[in-house]
Parts: sequence; structure tokens; C-alpha cells
Amino acid sequence: MTACLIAALAHAPIKGFGQVSVAARTVLGVAVGASITPELATELPKMAASVALVPVFILMIGLVGVPFFRRVWGFDAPTAYYAAMPGGLQDMVIFGTEAGGDPRALSLIHATRVLIIVTLAPVFLTVFYGAGLTNPIGAPATEIPLHELALMAAAALIGWKGGVRVGLFGASILGPMIVTAILSLSGLIHARPPREAILLAQFFIGCGIGIHFIGVTLRELQRIVAAGVAYVIVLAVLAAAFTLIVTHLGLGQPVEAFLAFAPGGQAEMTVLAIVTGADLGFVITHHLTRIVLVIVGAPIVAGLMRRRSKPPD
Repeated sequence: MTACLIAALAHAPIKGFGQVSVAARTVLGVAVGASITPELATELPKMAASVALVPVFILMIGLVGVPFFRRVWGFDAPTAYYAAMPGGLQDMVIFGTEAGGDPRALSLIHATRVLIIVTLAPVFLTVFYGAGLTNPIGAPATEIPLHELALMAAAALIGWKGGVRVGLFGASILGPMIVTAILSLSGLIHARPPREAILLAQFFIGCGIGIHFIGVTLRELQRIVAAGVAYVIVLAVLAAAFTLIVTHLGLGQPVEAFLAFAPGGQAEMTVLAIVTGADLGFVITHHLTRIVLVIVGAPIVAGLMRRRSKPPD
């Protein structure tokens, strides 16, 4: 991630890996799906109270974030709204562009959000929560039965392409997650993807974050990227507040609560949950709730805002 970021800022002739990077994300979808076991299903009711805080979290982000981008940084209304919403990077850029927002600004702001959170989250986890980043990310491929490896590969491909065909948002992660969860709940899979596959996925995801800054200009750094950096501070305060609420009420452990409400990308938070040994089901349940609510609700709220802003006939 750092190397690609430096190369992008230096205007080196680089580009992304395209569909290879998308395929790498399926590994994390399989990893999450494999963690959805019958034991986790019995724990879901216990998460209900903390999951119920996610809509409140999103509402607070909107109430603070939209005026922040609109009044402090001077962005137009569609750009300000979709820049504030903590949804998937690609989804927010697409929806924001369709609503009349600035796609370049949205892409840089969300890439900055993910970049900083991915960089600082491990520091917070180790310094403030005493978490180790040494949990085994997976067994070597040689220790996993061949038939389970084959099932994982099939789940990744079928889930990804099937998700794309039916229009599932985040198909490269959610599709494999759904198929693998079915296999896990059926007792056909008992392990996460092999260590080698998860390391490779991390590599492609890191490169993908860095290349979002290709072609960035000094003016964009001074205004758009600076706005993204400042907004991360706002998000950090809100996320810290909700982390304290969850832990104080005994709704979750500190590390899990931090990762559940850290407004980073789903793939990046999955990796952090794996390396810290956190409850992957708890973390991903909260992130899925956040992303679903934002993706479903953002266009609706944006449409209402447009209608209210139109002058009467």
C-alpha cells in the first residue's frame, strides 16, 4: 500500500491489477463465510443490542459529516453527502456521481479514509488495547484437506460471479461469504482459506488502496485529500464514542467493539480481525449492517434532499 501510494504521488506510470484484485477479495469473503458456524448462529441474538447501535452511528455520521464537507470545505450538496457516508468506496462514488457529485473528489476522500484507518488502526489496537497482531491468519495449504480447498475455490468463484449476475453489492466478498457460510453451516468446511491465499489477498488489497491516488495534483492534496484527512479525525471521535458505549454496556469486548465501529473498508477490517484473533463474526456482522444501511438508505436520503432543495413551481 505504501509503495503504491508513493509511486502514485510521484506520478509513476503504474496501474491497478484489474480483475485480479477483485478476485483476491473473494479470499476474504471465503474467510468470513468459514467463520459463520453453528456456534456463531447461536450467538447472533447476543449481538442484537450492539447491532442496533449501528443505525444511530450512521445517523450521527450524517448529521456531523454532511455539514462538515458542505460548510467547512465548500463541497456541493451531493458530494458532501456521499463523502460523509461510510459505505463502500466504489458504491459511494457511483451513487454520488449519479446524484451529480464530483467523482474524483469522492474517490480521493474515501480512499484517504480507508488509507488512514488501515494505517492507524493497528497502532490503536496495540497501544490502547494491548492487542497482538500475531494471530495465525490461516493454516498452510498443506494442512488443509484437498476437498476443502476445492470447495473453497468453488465457493469463491460461484459466489463472486453469481453475485455479480444477480446485482449483489460487494459481490466479490459477499457472494463467496454466502456460499461458504452455507458450506460451513452444513459441516463441509472446517477451516479458513490457507495462509498463502490470505497473504496474497492482503497484497492486492494494499496495492488497490495506494493506486487510488494516481494522478493526484497539488491542488487536490491541499483541498480534497486534506478534507479527507480532517474527516477521519471526526470519524475517529464518533467511532471511539460508540466503542466506549458498547464496552461500557458490556455488549462486546474492547477489540471487537473497536473493529466493529471503525469506519474502514470491509475487506481491511476483516484482515485486522483475523490477525488480532478477534471474533470475526461479531466484527463482520456490524460492518455488513453498516454497509447495507448506507447503500440502501443513501440514495433514498439523497433523493429527499434533492426534492427539498428544489424551488417550488
